[in-house]
Amino acid sequence: VQLQAFGGGLVQPGGSLRLSCVASGFISDEYAIGWFRQAPGKEREEVACINMRDGSTYYPDSLKGRFIISREDSSKTVYLQMSSLRPEDTADYYCAAEEPIKSTDLPCYYGMDYWGKGTLVTVSS
Repeated sequence: VQLQAFGGGLVQPGGSLRLSCVASGFISDEYAIGWFRQAPGKEREEVACINMRDGSTYYPDSLKGRFIISREDSSKTVYLQMSSLRPEDTADYYCAAEEPIKSTDLPCYYGMDYWGKGTLVTVSS
């Protein structure tokens, strides 16, 4: 399995940015893709998760409404649309895959199996 994240960059506070994750090499459609981020000096945290089989999405309460995860089935691309960005959103953003999904009630919760390289998002004026 390979994952590549794209789309990071510099954005002003209040702005928007869309990240893309291209995934390949899966054996079946029973997998989930998650976006995670890690800021300097902080622990990695989950940003969003999508079950690629049925499209159900999951977010931490702190990010609901500002970040939206979506998928494009034909290209196996997963997007993270980020809006109303704040300086504290500055981090390396990673996409990761869980295959197979360990819990259909909580995809991405019990650990990811494959990770891509990060893409840096900087929110600053």
